[in-house]
Amino acid sequence: MSFNIALSGLQAINEQLTSISNNIANAGTYGYKAQRANFSSMYAGTQATGTTIGSTTQNIGLTGGVLSTGRSLDASINGRGFFVSKTSSGETVYSRVGIFTKDGSDFLVDSAGRRVQGNQLTPGVESDGVPGDLKVPTSTLAAKASTGIDFTANLSADWKKPTVAFDTTSDPAVVPDSASYNMTKVTLAYDSQGKSHTVSQYFVRDDDAANTVTIHTLVDGQRPATGEAIQLTFDSNGALDTTTPAKLNLTFKPAPAADVALVIDYTGSTLQAGEATTSTNVADGYTTGQYVGVELGSDGKVIAKYSNGQQQAVGQIKLATFSNEDALVPVNDTSWTASGDVGTVSLDNPGASVAGSLSIATLEGSNVDITNELVGLMGSQRNYQANSKVITTENQMLQSLMQAL
Repeated sequence: MSFNIALSGLQAINEQLTSISNNIANAGTYGYKAQRANFSSMYAGTQATGTTIGSTTQNIGLTGGVLSTGRSLDASINGRGFFVSKTSSGETVYSRVGIFTKDGSDFLVDSAGRRVQGNQLTPGVESDGVPGDLKVPTSTLAAKASTGIDFTANLSADWKKPTVAFDTTSDPAVVPDSASYNMTKVTLAYDSQGKSHTVSQYFVRDDDAANTVTIHTLVDGQRPATGEAIQLTFDSNGALDTTTPAKLNLTFKPAPAADVALVIDYTGSTLQAGEATTSTNVADGYTTGQYVGVELGSDGKVIAKYSNGQQQAVGQIKLATFSNEDALVPVNDTSWTASGDVGTVSLDNPGASVAGSLSIATLEGSNVDITNELVGLMGSQRNYQANSKVITTENQMLQSLMQAL
């Protein structure tokens, strides 16, 4: 009986060594979770019959160290949650390794080539999107006509009324006399075909004793169809008078493109002494853009980037959480399947509910503690030697007994 007990000990220690060696081998593997072999005693009635490995557990809840990579398609999870991917056979797997890339079919895939799961978003549409594979559109981004210009500035209260009147009647192709205005600013706006147009604004102090400034506009050097000028009125403190309009409705006709209607918003502008400064001068809309790359946002958005400087969220990565994550079954490529009793499965955006937030351009390292593993390795070696000694001693006793007979 003692021979069988010692033999069971050797077999259990061999299984324990498998777990320890696997941990040590994966000490540098991204997202790996250390496992532990748990010994369990065996009895036949009240008679001890040895030991066995009753279970193997993983330390899933312990997060590994965070390593900076500088790559915009790498991500680690700060807290609970797993990235969700699907294999080519349709099996759903879960991983803590956020190494993503775009494959040849323009789908977002993980480091094992499995398609990342989330919600496909349509740019410009307020919707949670359609769940499933995430595809990155690489087609040309169509131009968008400008509809507004945000302009905020301090118009200097030190300005004097120009000595020359601003000419609004002569040939519009003639450049305005620089003595007829106090300041000029230029903004680029776009038509429906993506062509850029120069919107020039000329600021004229109406009178030295009046808190009013008239703004004349030209588009590509021509007077617009409507919205040639607006007068801004300021109060005694230099703030815009809210009882008068602070928006100029301007239209121009860039044939063969569609007519463009712009609203120039001057809200927030002031009339204060000192140098005239412009804090905001930007038009919406953009020209045609070519796809140049993709990156992840900290909120899990998949962001496509274009040559015209535009960025669009085209997908939303989801994180899975489980009420019993310890029941996940490990598979290849540092992943798990939910084939065990994992309880309730929830899919949430990063940072929502109990799902952890994302840290972009970083990866989670292994949570293996090499020191503890080496200590466990030495303990296993002593236990192995002790069980081997039991077998050797019993063998010697049996030989002595046979010789005595």
